[in-house]
Amino acid sequence: MSDSSESTKKEEVEEVTPEPEEQSDDSSEEEAAGDTDMDFLRNLFSSTLGLGSADKVLDELTMGGVAQYINSGKCKNIICMVGAGISTSAGIPDFRSPGTGLYANLQKYNLPYPEAIFQIDYFKKHPEPFFTLAKELYPGQFKPTICHYFIKMLKDKGLLRRCYTQNIDTLERVAGLEGEDLIEAHGTFYTSHCVSFCCRKEYNLDWMKEKIFSDDIPKCDKCSSLVKPDIVFFGENLPVRFFTSMKSDFPNCDLLIIMGTSLQVQPFASLVSRVSKSCPRLLINMEKAGQADPLFGLLGIGGGMDFDSDKAYRDVAHISTCDDGCLALADLLGWKVELEELVKKEHARIDSQGTKEKASDSKGAAAKTSAASVAPEPKKAE
Repeated sequence: MSDSSESTKKEEVEEVTPEPEEQSDDSSEEEAAGDTDMDFLRNLFSSTLGLGSADKVLDELTMGGVAQYINSGKCKNIICMVGAGISTSAGIPDFRSPGTGLYANLQKYNLPYPEAIFQIDYFKKHPEPFFTLAKELYPGQFKPTICHYFIKMLKDKGLLRRCYTQNIDTLERVAGLEGEDLIEAHGTFYTSHCVSFCCRKEYNLDWMKEKIFSDDIPKCDKCSSLVKPDIVFFGENLPVRFFTSMKSDFPNCDLLIIMGTSLQVQPFASLVSRVSKSCPRLLINMEKAGQADPLFGLLGIGGGMDFDSDKAYRDVAHISTCDDGCLALADLLGWKVELEELVKKEHARIDSQGTKEKASDSKGAAAKTSAASVAPEPKKAE
């Protein structure tokens, strides 16, 4: 979830774990963040001083050039960075599209301002709006998109190093990615925790789903405090794993694919500058994003995207929906039929599973109704 292609705009730092005073690993997070800040400064000075090589890897700055590079066998550590735009075709609204984005349709919740629904302080006082919204968007009601399954194909072919996602819909997991394949930068509904620092009891997806769909405000079985899905609210820190993984992943990345994000939310957006200077970067989005400030570009500072200047040598922008872009790339790679068959098979499996679950739920409800309607036998007179 996010901008016309981005998930929850947390320009102040996006979603995941509890607020600072409620965290036992604050020092670890601050240390990790500090290390990454130093890495960024080193990269910045290196770029400014013209240090390091900037070899041109792509024969041409087109989708075809990217496909040729992947098929060459030289590309084995692809990182995908994805935002809300990869899930919109599944029926999940992004955050900022005028008229259709999530923030544009929150009036019914009587919030003081739209972002309040994801403010941790507001949530603790007024959890009802968030859980009402969560019922509408809850994982399990949507199927992964072509884009999700393209990422799964990268994994199956041994090409995916990691997928960094801003989304909290868990569709990457539904498509077949596992925890090790993912960095859920803004958290996930997959697990939940009691908000009390003294408790922090963990709950699974099914437990939270039962609470939300029964219109109960989830309360901890142990201490009666609120239980919140592990998504990052305004006022919370990103997961420690986000910071530690980026330090090992991005220097080794040999192709960065960015999809469905406007690259406005920090620190996620800055990840594009953490790959090597020779690493090609492909953007599949409805509009260009992440471009360097023109002044900084003239000075040679920063790692912003450069699609159009005379100095462009590694960045490719494919302007389309994420699904269409992935189909186009799959076609060039010779994977299109395989991708379409995978989507068809997996959607059929999900539909079949959903039908069985609904039938089981109906039988259970019918059995309860039947049991409740059976009059007790009168006691025999002695």
